[in-house]
Amino acid sequence: MEMVTKLASERPVVIFSKSSCCMCHTIKTLFYEFGVNPTVYELDEIPRGRELEQALLRFGCSPSVPVVYIGGEFVGGANEVMSLHLNRSLIPMLRRAGALWV
Repeated sequence: MEMVTKLASERPVVIFSKSSCCMCHTIKTLFYEFGVNPTVYELDEIPRGRELEQALLRFGCSPSVPVVYIGGEFVGGANEVMSLHLNRSLIPMLRRAGALWV
């Protein structure tokens, strides 16, 4: 989990994803549509990706992807991100993290 926390704190928005996951694609597209440039770790394409995925599962992320961090803070998966978007909390959160300027 230490590596996940380190990676998540290095950029305003970090997404742990898998290239074959449709929900991951949806969440990444949502951020791109806002003009946010998230750092994306495709766990099925990077070295130690399986190790990171296991850490996310131990942390309680089920399913293991997508997992979103904003401003170094754990936000959750697709359901949590979409809930934040629907209740209009996501954009202010992205602004506070410095990921969105408009």
